[in-house]
Amino acid sequence: MGITERVVLLDEAGAAAGTAAKADVHHDATPLHLAFSCYVFDGRGDLVVTRRARSKATFPGVWTNSFCGHPAPGEPMDVALRRRARQELGIELDALRLVLPGFRYRAEQGGVMENEMCPVFVARTVDVPREPDPGEVDEVRTVAWAIFRDDVLAGTWPGISPWCADQVRALAPLGEDPVGWAPGDPRALPPAAFLESSAGDR
Repeated sequence: MGITERVVLLDEAGAAAGTAAKADVHHDATPLHLAFSCYVFDGRGDLVVTRRARSKATFPGVWTNSFCGHPAPGEPMDVALRRRARQELGIELDALRLVLPGFRYRAEQGGVMENEMCPVFVARTVDVPREPDPGEVDEVRTVAWAIFRDDVLAGTWPGISPWCADQVRALAPLGEDPVGWAPGDPRALPPAAFLESSAGDR
């Protein structure tokens, strides 16, 4: 038998309020829970964007940021991000930084709701995601940040996830060059979220 993945449930203040099986948590009344999003830039400085697998229960087939995920109960955010990058895209992360510690969203599609406190991170990679997990990702592209940002803000990038659209709007004021984005304050993370190494290089 496989190990049951569990997510951290949250109260309205972002404190841990229990756990639930990941497979059971998303439905028409999804409880608030802890997640993360990451924007990964390749060796040329282009953003890695992914199209979610059409088999996924939530928002199948939409384009989104590089990857998302959920820390396991007791798992530091930076450890969870590196784990998820390997699982979903087969890549290693470098220069991992927190940029939007307080991001939160709700979105619904097809009777299934996303309801997350979802800190946003940025990272680099020298790897090319050649064999992404087909259960998670249907397609991978790289694109200049400015082009992606402008298309998302203009509503011309086809089929973008609602959380990615909101995140791009929040990231846009940070500047033209993602390498120079100011790091977010870890004290603004939900209380249930914690970093093992301040999301720095390891």
